[in-house]
Amino acid sequence: MSELSQQSREHLSDPSFAYIDSNGERHLPIHDEEHVRNAASRFSQTHFENDDARQSAARHIVAAARKHGVELADDDAVSRAAGSS
Repeated sequence: MSELSQQSREHLSDPSFAYIDSNGERHLPIHDEEHVRNAASRFSQTHFENDDARQSAARHIVAAARKHGVELADDDAVSRAAGSS
């Protein structure tokens, strides 16, 4: 995966990230296919402040995966988290 420079990361809008914590830190960039795949694979390693934040991030990743043509397995952690209530 190509490294996202700090300058490039700063130019991405907030919707380009799956998760923004309460301090404004942006996590899991999802602006292109490569980063969506990486976000999905790192999802389980990411600390979320609560279950709602986790579910919201999962839904953002699933939506970005659809947009960029990335297939996620139904039993993938992201898919399971996005579907939970």
